[in-house]
Amino acid sequence: MIRFLAFVLTLTPFSLLNAGDVAFEKLADDIIVTIGGEEFSRYHTSSEWKKPFFDPVVMSGTKITRPIDPNEKEHPHHKGIWVSVDEVNEIDYWGEHGVIKNVSTKWSTAACGDEVGGTLMVVNHWLDDAGKTVVIEETSIHIAPNKLLTYDITFKAPGHKVEFLDTKEGLLGFRMAHTMRESEGGRVLGANGKKGTKENWGQPNKWIDYIGEVDGKTFGVTLMDHPDNFRPSRYHVRNYGLFSISPLGDKAYTQGKEPAKPVHLKPGEKFTLRYGIYFHEGDTNAGEVEKTYQQFLAQ
Repeated sequence: MIRFLAFVLTLTPFSLLNAGDVAFEKLADDIIVTIGGEEFSRYHTSSEWKKPFFDPVVMSGTKITRPIDPNEKEHPHHKGIWVSVDEVNEIDYWGEHGVIKNVSTKWSTAACGDEVGGTLMVVNHWLDDAGKTVVIEETSIHIAPNKLLTYDITFKAPGHKVEFLDTKEGLLGFRMAHTMRESEGGRVLGANGKKGTKENWGQPNKWIDYIGEVDGKTFGVTLMDHPDNFRPSRYHVRNYGLFSISPLGDKAYTQGKEPAKPVHLKPGEKFTLRYGIYFHEGDTNAGEVEKTYQQFLAQ
């Protein structure tokens, strides 16, 4: 049985919110996240989708995620911000050949300095073709007022073994607006000084920042790895706008120079990953990415 801590949710009128206060509102199958009374994103849980995801991500009234288009031909499974991976008991959840079903959502808010942060807690069941649960995902998403999202993702094996195989297709992903892509003039910078998608693809790093323009304004998206994860993760960062991080693709990312390191869970076993995804205005310096990474570590 899955047990939850009890939280008290206090609804505050938007007019009383501070500029950075985080709040949640449920609307049908969506959880709306607002910051300072303005919509930041929506977590979609409807069964019409093959996985839950956040979309759009809105910065200063500007959408920085690629629009969801039912006629999209190029990687249509890249939707907003999502958690999925290929090759879990040989099921491709990344490509949406397997279904990830949301089972529950809970949220809470708490003081974060002079403002209010929020935490969204979700339970998702990753299903096989017969609708049986392959693995249980319990994810806590802390949303800070400065738009730093900290993902604590736990995978639990139910009454059978679970195997996560070596793959580059995973795990926490983001798909950015077309005009932010490197192919359209976007820039990519790693914490170690490496520039561009070619230098940063498949590399471990404490953070990588992807910066581009939308409607004449500069925005950045930073993915962050946590040093306490069970192994360093690598970044799937592409010039066409895909940006993701995963610990499961050492062989795939190194073209076989390193061995595959699959993760095997016995019934009842689990493992947890912590990642950050930070949304900022301006370039890496203006967005204070390194300072925010230190905030991520301190949480």
